[in-house]
This record gives sequence, C-alpha cells and structure tokens, in this order.
Amino acid sequence: MDIGSIDRELEDGGTKIELSNVFVTASLDGPPRYKPKVRDSKLSDDAAVDSLPILRKTKEMLNSKIAEGEANVAFSSGDSIQAASDEDFSFARASALDSSMSATSSCSLFLQILFPFVPAGLGMVFAGYVLDIVQHWDLFVEVPETFILVPSLLGLKGNLEMTFASRLSTLANMGRMSSNPKKIIIANVALIQVQAIVVAFLASGFAVILAWIPKGQIDWSHAALLCASSLTTASLTSLVLSTVVICVVLISRTFAINPDNIATPIAASLGDLTTLGALSLLGSIFLNAHLNETWLNVGMIITFIMVTPFWTYLARKDEGTADVLENGWSPIIFSMLISSAGGFMLESTIKRFPIIAIFQPVINGVGGNLAAIQASRLATFYHQHCSFGTLRETLSSHLSFKRAFLSDHVDAHSARVLLLFVVPCHIFFNWIMQILHKGNNLPSGLLFTSIYICAALVQLLLLLYVCQLLVAFLWSIEVDPDCAAIPYLTALGDLFGTLLLFLIFSSLSWLKKS
Repeated sequence: MDIGSIDRELEDGGTKIELSNVFVTASLDGPPRYKPKVRDSKLSDDAAVDSLPILRKTKEMLNSKIAEGEANVAFSSGDSIQAASDEDFSFARASALDSSMSATSSCSLFLQILFPFVPAGLGMVFAGYVLDIVQHWDLFVEVPETFILVPSLLGLKGNLEMTFASRLSTLANMGRMSSNPKKIIIANVALIQVQAIVVAFLASGFAVILAWIPKGQIDWSHAALLCASSLTTASLTSLVLSTVVICVVLISRTFAINPDNIATPIAASLGDLTTLGALSLLGSIFLNAHLNETWLNVGMIITFIMVTPFWTYLARKDEGTADVLENGWSPIIFSMLISSAGGFMLESTIKRFPIIAIFQPVINGVGGNLAAIQASRLATFYHQHCSFGTLRETLSSHLSFKRAFLSDHVDAHSARVLLLFVVPCHIFFNWIMQILHKGNNLPSGLLFTSIYICAALVQLLLLLYVCQLLVAFLWSIEVDPDCAAIPYLTALGDLFGTLLLFLIFSSLSWLKKS
C-alpha cells in the first residue's frame, strides 16, 4: 500500500488501515514511537521515515479511541486494524505478523538458500573425500581415538560458527549492527574463541574416556596429542571462519538479502572441510612432536589455557555476549557429548564399513545445515515479533506433526521448502562422490540411492520437527534460541546420520549375503 493511499484512507476516515513495515506504540502520555522492522518488506526504512506526518495523524486517531493506558498496535505484512467508530474499534486483533518469513515466496526462499547451499554441500562432499584419504594416515592408524574426535570437533565448529552466524543475522535484521558493529563483532569473535577452547578441551577429554572404555587404560601421551590437536584446530579455524561469517552477514544486508538464509550454510560448509583438514595436518605435526619433542604438545595446551582469560575479558564487553558467556554453555557441551556418542559409533562402524567415511560428512552436514537455517529463521522471527518468554501459540500445539509441515504457519512453509532440497541435492552430491572416488567402487544403483535418500528424508523430517518444538520451548523458558537451538540440532543430525548410515550398509550387507 503506497503512502498516498494511506493518506487518503486517513483523510476519509477509512474503514481499514494497512501498513507493512512500522511498529507503532501509541500512548496518551507521549508521542508515538516508530520502529522499522526489516528492509525487504513493503515499506523501506526511508519510506517509513517519510510517512511520519501521516503516522502522526494515525496517532491522533488512536488516541481518540483509547480511554486509558497504553496500547501496542502492529501494522505488518497483511495485518490491519478497524478504524471506523468508537463502538467497533478494537485492539484485540492487533498483533505482529512475520515480515521476514511470510513475505518471502517459496521460489524466492528456495533460490536464496540454493546458491549458498550447493557450495556448502560440495564442501561436505570434499570433507568426505578428505576423511576417506586421511583415515589411512599415521595419525588415525596409530591414534584411532582421533575418529572419536572427528564428529565432536566438526560438530563443535559447526555449532559455534552457525550460532555466531545466527546471532549476527538476528542483530543485522533488527538493525543493531548499524550502531556499533565493531564492538559487537569483537565481542562475538572473543566469545567464539572462549567456547572453542573450552569445548575442544572437553571433547578431547571425552574422546580419551571413550577410548579407555574398551581398552581399560589411558595412554597419556595420546591424550596430550589429542588435546593439543583439538585446541589448535578449534582456535585457528574459529578465527578464519568467524571472519568469513562477518563478511557474509555484512554483504548480505548491503544487498538486502536475509543473512539467515545464507550465513549458516556457508559457515557450516567451510567449517567441515577446514576443520577436518586442519585436524589432520596439525594432528600429524603433533604426532611427530609426540615422537621427537614431547614438550610441544604440553606447551600448546598451557598456551591456550593462558590466553583464555584475555578472550573472556573481550567477550564481557558486550551485554549480549556476556550473557551467553555465563549462561550459554549447556547446549554446546551437551551437543558435544551427543556428537561424541556419534563419533564412538563412527569409530566402530568405520572398521566394518570403511566406505562410510565418504558419506558421513555429507548426510550429517546436509541435514544439520537445513535444520540450522530453519532454527536461525525461527529465532529471528521470535526476536522480532514476540516478547521474550511468551509464545503466540501454546507450546503443546508445536507437538503436532501437521502443524510442523502441513499447516499455514510460516515455519511449516519454510520446512516444506527445505524438504525440497533433499532429493535433488543428495542425487547431485552422490554423483560428485562417484566421480571423485572412481577407484573405490562406491555403492550406487537404484536400490542404494532409494534407501539413502529415504534415510536422508527421515533424518531431515526428524530434525525439522524437533527444530520448531525446540525453538518454541527455548523461547518460552527465556533461553535465546540463537545460542542454544543449533548446537542441539546439528548434534542430533550427526547422531541420526551416523546411525542411519550404519543401518543402510548393514541392510545392504545382509541383502548381499541372503
């Protein structure tokens, strides 16, 4: 609706007023406050500012209708208020509707996700290619506990970078990145470093414990090697990937593209490949040091412990990151434990089916990335349109499978779009894997492809269902889903993916024997 038509509606005392981009708070005790929501809805920020004289007229009309107190009226995409007479005017219907999700058509959403997602998927394919090669390196042969570390460390990097991307996307969509971006960026990078160092230390320790269970003893030299490799890999890759995420978010907003659709898959794609490559190379270096210069591994561990307070100091300078630093550890640590369980499963299954190493990063990454996009979009939606701790529906309504996928809700709409990626993307990625691994005699054919795609669909259906319930639950208990949802989802994606791959290859092996 253009400004002129709004003006005519107001002058004629019209029966219906509809604005698309402005939140108005009308109060008898002061002037109205105007808050533009997102750039890519019907009115731009500049148009919203230009419409202030008209909105003042709206304020006069609203004040004439309000007997006492303050009323909040949301004029958003498709929302409206009746402004006819004192008798039938009501604020009961006034509510904030989504402007960044519902306004996006299925085709537009698909295309926005497609272009970053395909390179992201190729990154996962190459991660599988790298894992298939490095599983024969001395590092993985002499220190098989490294296999346990792979899913937890890849999951850690994915969790940290995707939550970082989700937080920055939400801040950018809400306009907070325009005020003091340098302070926000430095604090968030420092937060990522603290989280990476702490959780990498815990992940290596948990890998040592899982390796001790079947052996009954701990090799402390291997423990120091795993810890040094894990810490160095997590810290260095965090610096690189954080820089990439920052650039993606800033460029996305410059071109009026929703960074929720782009930043998370790019962060995940680069995370898998760079983290696996860095772990293999740095682990090999520390393996040589373990044999020749035993002090290097312990020295690296001490160095990272000493620099952690510095990163903590920088992270506390921003209120948002300070809160995450104090209260945001549970999802990352629990997701690390879940991913480590997947790693323990991977170590066992890869001995029986070595070919799983090629498929594991792909199926885990695709499902986790698509679920992370959904979580990032939902987190932005709740931040823009709901008071912290309150839901627009009952939490029990999110238990419905029909609501999650077959309803008219905006998250169901985006879930259906995300499901469209599974079949064509996995067929394409499998074709690329066949090209890269010509000599490995990869399973192919209609039977394998059908079972594999069905497994990928089951994985994503489970993750998207959990996503809409988890984000709503976290919001209802006043936990920021930007910081908590993605770690759980990606960890569950790792666990579901590894389990489904084991079932696929076990079934095929049974069919061959029978």
